[in-house]
Amino acid sequence: MRFDVVSIFPEYLAPLDLSLIGKARKDGLLELAVHDLRSYTQDRHRTVDDTPYGGGAGMVMKPEPWAQALTDIAEKSPKSDGARPTLIVPSPAGEVFNQKLAYELAEEEHLVFACGRYEGIDERVLEWAADSYTVRPVSLGDYVLNGGEVAVLAMVEAIGRLVPGVVGNPESLVEESHSDGLLEYPVYTKPSTWRERDIPEVLLSGNHAKIAKFRRELQLRRTAARRPDLIEALDAAALSKTERNVLWELGYAVEHGKVHKRPETGAN
Repeated sequence: MRFDVVSIFPEYLAPLDLSLIGKARKDGLLELAVHDLRSYTQDRHRTVDDTPYGGGAGMVMKPEPWAQALTDIAEKSPKSDGARPTLIVPSPAGEVFNQKLAYELAEEEHLVFACGRYEGIDERVLEWAADSYTVRPVSLGDYVLNGGEVAVLAMVEAIGRLVPGVVGNPESLVEESHSDGLLEYPVYTKPSTWRERDIPEVLLSGNHAKIAKFRRELQLRRTAARRPDLIEALDAAALSKTERNVLWELGYAVEHGKVHKRPETGAN
């Protein structure tokens, strides 16, 4: 799998040389190239921005440096048979990045990331790039960053770790948060008693069926407390009787193929 990242601050992407992603690059599991957008400018000041048409605060990234950079990358793309690389444009106006999207993008052969700055990239770049790329504006969340680099660091790590061989134990990918629509259960290590706090006794039982049941219940309880929106998005048909009982205790009902919050009832 290949990643290309275009930024006016290429040094911002240095952390991608570290940890599992850095090791995967050294082992040849991932290819990653970072490009300085300023190297595609034509003036001696290496200008990448200008004032916005129509007025308004801030500056807008000029289209031509982006066109030059994206053309260069597309011409060297490993994609074959006329397939297009995917251009990810971090933007608060894009679709929200989540684990499902990470899995989807991990199936791609070539991802290109365009790190915008200032008020963003001239919109015509995205329209023009659609001739050579599958263009996907993507948001890391409902907040605004100074530029796309932080979002790209997060997305490359989330996507790259799903590539076979990057994570040493593939089972860990199955058990972590959002892999099954729920938050991950709490984890513990030695010592079993720490500062007068004991780990749950069932984890010492050696009974793997009980441990799995216990962890699943904790997933449901943690998700209901922290991300109730995920509970209502669960596949009701896949829920066991035990899981339905836990959800009922937590104030949810499973009816007509859906999970929903039960109306609160009180005494008159």
